[in-house]
Parts: sequence; C-alpha cells; structure tokens
Amino acid sequence: MAANLLAGAASIDISPRDSQFLYGYPHEPRYSTGIHDPLLSASLYLCDGGNEAVIIANDLIYVSKEICARIRARITAKTGIPGSHIMISATHTHSGPVTVDVISCSTDPVVPPADVEYLKFFEDQVVECAVKAQASARPAEIGLTVAAAPHSQTNRHNPTGPSDPAIPVLVAREVQSGGFIACMAAYSLHPTALHEDSTLISADFPGMARQYLHDTVLGEDCPILYHTGPAGNQSPRYLIRSNDFVAARKLGREVGHAIRAAIPSIQYVNDISITFSQAYIDLIRRDLPTVAEASERVQQAKEKLERLRQNGSRPEDVRTAECDWFGTEETLTLAQAAQDGRVESVYKSTLPCEVQAMKLGPWIFVAWPGEVFVEYALQVKKAHEDVFVISMANGEFQGYIVTEDAVRRNSYEACSSIFDPRSGQCMVEATIQLVNHLRGSQSSETTSWSWSPATNTLAPS
Repeated sequence: MAANLLAGAASIDISPRDSQFLYGYPHEPRYSTGIHDPLLSASLYLCDGGNEAVIIANDLIYVSKEICARIRARITAKTGIPGSHIMISATHTHSGPVTVDVISCSTDPVVPPADVEYLKFFEDQVVECAVKAQASARPAEIGLTVAAAPHSQTNRHNPTGPSDPAIPVLVAREVQSGGFIACMAAYSLHPTALHEDSTLISADFPGMARQYLHDTVLGEDCPILYHTGPAGNQSPRYLIRSNDFVAARKLGREVGHAIRAAIPSIQYVNDISITFSQAYIDLIRRDLPTVAEASERVQQAKEKLERLRQNGSRPEDVRTAECDWFGTEETLTLAQAAQDGRVESVYKSTLPCEVQAMKLGPWIFVAWPGEVFVEYALQVKKAHEDVFVISMANGEFQGYIVTEDAVRRNSYEACSSIFDPRSGQCMVEATIQLVNHLRGSQSSETTSWSWSPATNTLAPS
C-alpha cells in the first residue's frame, strides 16, 4: 500500500457551565462547587486513502447508546464518515455530571435525572471536535507500543486477584516534522482516586496523567485520548492512602510516566489499512430475586458491614462491604422495577450489545459497552495478545458485566447488574470470532454480524 496515511486530532472542553450533581457514589448529595481540571472530549481522525475512522474519548461516567447513535449520525452528516467507523468511549470519571438515568439507582433520593441541557451541550461539543479533527488531517505515521503500570492498580476485591497492568499506547505524528498529532492510551482502572467529599469537577487521575504527558513529552497542543479498559473490578483502593487530589495526581503521574517511558520505543509506519467489523449480541438477562429475597439480602449485607466496623477491620475491607451493601439495595430496586416492567424497558434500550473491532494495520482495538470485569478481557488477550479492549464504548449497560465468582460472593457489581455473568463469555466468544474474521478477510468493507449464544457463532446481519 502507498504511504498515504492522514491523521488529525482535536480536543474540546465539555465541562459543565453550571453546578452539576457529581455522579458515581450512592447516597452522596455532591453538587459541583467549581472545576479542578476540565473535562475534555478528544478526537483522533485517521484515513488510509480510502477508509476513514474517528475515535473519540470523553471524560464522563457514561455515554448512552442513544446519544452515541445521535453523535455518529451527526458526524456522518457533516463529514461523510460512516457511523460504523466511529468509536465513542467514556473514561468513567466519578467527578462529572449524571449522563444516564441508571435504573438500579432510581430509588436513591439524592440522585437527580440527567440534565438534558448539559447532554445537548456535550453532544454539540463532541460533534464539533470530531469535525475539527478531520479538518486538521495531514500526512502522518502511527505506531503502537505497550506500556505497563503494575503498581498503580489492583483488583478491588482481592489485591492479588486478576488484573491487567498493560497500557496500549498509540501515537500519530507528522511525517515531515515528526511533531505529535495525537496520543491514545487505554488502562484498566476505575477513575476513583477522588471520593464523596470532593465537590470539584475533575477527570480524576486520567486528567492528571494527561497533564503530565503534556508537560513532559507531548506538549500542550497534542490531543490525548484516554480510554478505560475493562475495569469493572479494578480500582486503586488498596494502593492509595487518601481519596483526594494528592492521590489522584500521584496516580496520574505514575500512569503518565509509564506511557512517557514507552513512547521512545515506538516504531512508526504510514502504509497501514483501516478496516472495521461489528457484532451484535442479545446478551443473557439476569434472573432477579423476589422483593422479599432482595430485602433479606439487604439486611444480611448491612449486618456484615456493622460487624466489620465494630471489629476494627481494615478501611479498604470496610469500604468493600459498604459497596456490597449498596449493591443489595440496588438489587432490591431492580426487583421492584421488574414487577412494573421498567427493567424490561431498560433491556430494550441497551440491547443488542455492539462489539466493534477496528483494525489499524497490524493492531486491533475492540470496543465493548459497559463496565466489564477484567477477566473477560484477559481471555481475549490469551487468544490474541495484540488485541486491545476499550470498555464503556458506544453505549452503556446500566452497570456491570460480572463473573460467576462475583455472583457467588454477592458483590456490589453483581448485585447491581442486570445481566447474567454468562453474557461476559458471550462477548469474549463473539470478539474472538470477530477478530479472526477481520484478520482473515481481504475486504476493506465494513462487515456486520449477529452472534447467537445458542450456537456460539457469528452470522452475517
């Protein structure tokens, strides 16, 4: 292929212009009192001479499937880039506004509905940013390396449990000057260095990592796309001594330093091809308990939490038990909602699950919606070590995709999930088959598939 790669990038401020409820922690009436660091949307545009792509990362807790569809349609109308060639993710910061009305939190008296005016502002900004990225395209070359930050995250239920310290780092730079156009990275860690007592808008540690990279290697003019990898059960809980901006900056510097140290090893190419493929999956729904059963679980979780508090247990263990108690309350909410049909309407809004695979030369990025446990991404990596999964992309699942073990332990994530853990395995199997097809295909056309849990196979949509 001729050396004809084009790349452009842009970033834009998506911080609220007024006070917003900061969403991410149950029962905490947190309204923003200012902005510590801005929430950003960053876009990377790529063109191989034929196919175009736009990748977008947003400093928000979620972006709904409905809003993703609208953003894609609006970008297509303005740029001609197909919606299937647009990937949209959320970093999952817990210090930003409500963006989705999550049914499991619908009885939490302090959580307001998502602000429609803010959502409109956000949507407009994202579309503008993507258009600017395309308009800035120039001859480019890209390269990828894998950094690692093993001391910055752990499994939040067991510090020795499954985790993934790898950070895929993709950099685009100008052919003539060698100047940086954009940097993209993904790391499997919840952005929860900041907790309930913080009332400042913040991207959490990803924003601090981004600033570190601007200051030390990339310069202020290089947009940085930060994605969160599968991190449903990954957090800094066992590694930080406080939940404040000191901890967020430390964590951000550690992650930023790992990325900075890896960038010099990148080998660049400018003759890549870009191809996409998608699979659509009707995930397996969770069997919810009765209201009476759910009420009993709430009482049991509350009693466990009180025992740990009275016994002077470690703060991180108390926090885990507290979150598990929150989860049983959310199961009770779901059990009540199932009785009046509200859960069914949520399933219709989230399904089918879209698994999107984007092949950039030899590298493949896969986008999964929702908060997925890291074990599922590790299965994909075992099958294809050079495939990188981005989570909370192209929609959300109103919560988590958990493992069977999490269900047995009655963990917070399992309690608040609306999907059966077998859904995670469905996503893994569909992803592996999608990647196999993408690598084996000689066509540059986007392909669309449906995946059947009954047969474990893809079929053309």
